[in-house]
Amino acid sequence: MNGVIARALQTSEKLEIIYCASDGTISQRMIKVVEERENHLLAFCYSRGQVRTFQKDSILSIFPVLFNKRGVSHEVS
Repeated sequence: MNGVIARALQTSEKLEIIYCASDGTISQRMIKVVEERENHLLAFCYSRGQVRTFQKDSILSIFPVLFNKRGVSHEVS
């Protein structure tokens, strides 16, 4: 996970995450990492339209988002 985050910081790449909130709610988010700290990320969340804090241990899945020529996103396998 740390390698994906570091690369996203360097390249301004968008990431897709599956996240488990403190109340147990699971959501899928598209984010752009602003800052990485030891236990959490500060990232712009496109769903919420603002910078949010994401606890690293609550990120269930993380992967880069790529766009095809039509601008449609798809995950990297």
